[in-house]
Amino acid sequence: MTVATRHSFVRRTITVCIAVIGVALLGGCQRAAPAAEQGITLHFWAMGREADAVRQVMPAFEASHPGVHVDVQTLPWAGAHQKLLTAFAGDTTPDLCQLGNTWIPELATLGALAPLDRQVADSRVVRPGDYFPGIWDTNRLHGTLYGVPWYVDTRLLFYRKDLLARAGFAHPPRTWAEWATQLAAIKRQAGPDRYAILLPTNEFEQLESLGLQQSEPMLRDNGRYGNFRSPGFKRVLAFYAQMYRKHWSPVVANTEIPNVWAEFARGYYAFYFSGPWNIAEFKQRMPKALRDKWATAPLPGPHGPGTSLAGGSSLVIFRASAHKRAAWQLIEYLSRPAVQRRFYQLVGDMPPRRSSWDNSALADDPYAKAFRVQLEHVRPVPKVPEWEQIATELRLVGEQLAHGQLNVDQAADELDRRADQILSKRRWMLDHGRTP
Repeated sequence: MTVATRHSFVRRTITVCIAVIGVALLGGCQRAAPAAEQGITLHFWAMGREADAVRQVMPAFEASHPGVHVDVQTLPWAGAHQKLLTAFAGDTTPDLCQLGNTWIPELATLGALAPLDRQVADSRVVRPGDYFPGIWDTNRLHGTLYGVPWYVDTRLLFYRKDLLARAGFAHPPRTWAEWATQLAAIKRQAGPDRYAILLPTNEFEQLESLGLQQSEPMLRDNGRYGNFRSPGFKRVLAFYAQMYRKHWSPVVANTEIPNVWAEFARGYYAFYFSGPWNIAEFKQRMPKALRDKWATAPLPGPHGPGTSLAGGSSLVIFRASAHKRAAWQLIEYLSRPAVQRRFYQLVGDMPPRRSSWDNSALADDPYAKAFRVQLEHVRPVPKVPEWEQIATELRLVGEQLAHGQLNVDQAADELDRRADQILSKRRWMLDHGRTP
């Protein structure tokens, strides 16, 4: 499974896991658990590399909270979604876990998550104003907070500085017009067998991010209908389609590019649309001669700095938990800037707090700086439980558009048709005064 595929899979499945980071020095800063919370076991579900980190550092949290034991259960990626739904139906959910931000609306709508506004209001650790606003907003549904951001994910541009300079440009694009000019110039120099950018046709994040740059929302009427026929999203579709029509991007899926890093190194494309996990990959895989020839840049927008998607994972407490106080103490611990910086060192996940970036390896990393800028310009996707299904249709229709099987108007009509069908139950419930 490629890196890009893995992260798309994480978005479509459900990121149900928890990680606890700490060191003995940090643990000494914590108060002991109240007497009411002594002798308890907190149950967490974890997966992936975050789960591996939990087992290495959990003793630090437990040492600072005598009598509180943390039991970590690792879930396989493929079974996480069904496991969570089954646990909710059977009233066997854990105390807390990690959820992908796009899954919070579904679990909150089911009534599975505990509201956290009161805990945040009383907390001296979790400070909403210190979080990137778009990331914080992903956790709020109908005015209620259901999670605390734990790490962030967004998309921007990786690019070859030398290829850009060779085409006559001193800086990466800042607007769509500049981007189009640069892509056209790079393609002219590259010739018929190389390209200016790689936009795999089986990924939806590109269209999703560009769609968030418009003033019109992608859904309308309180999430009742698709809004893909809006002038703004049609501009997105037109801009996206020309990438393939003008041969700036090859019309290929990510499975047809077995090694994106090697192809980037040999100049098969100059721009790559990707996320923070690829910083480490490119650092490791780029040939020595090219290690200072690539960089990262925030997404350009239609008329200036562009918005990208507010992704990542948050920490939530389940409504059925009998140990909400201890669970909140753990969330506070994980939210400390020093702990978040340690977490980045261990697994490479970027922190959601501005202060966590200060005086850290992130602040001095030239490749991470563009992400720091981009995180000030991120927005959540529509907060409806059905969005994951709609995102799948966005990918499928976008692929047809890339292959020239649909034009812009047809793609917009088809997206609205598919979204409206998916949202039919939501409309019925809203129209009958029920919470969808």
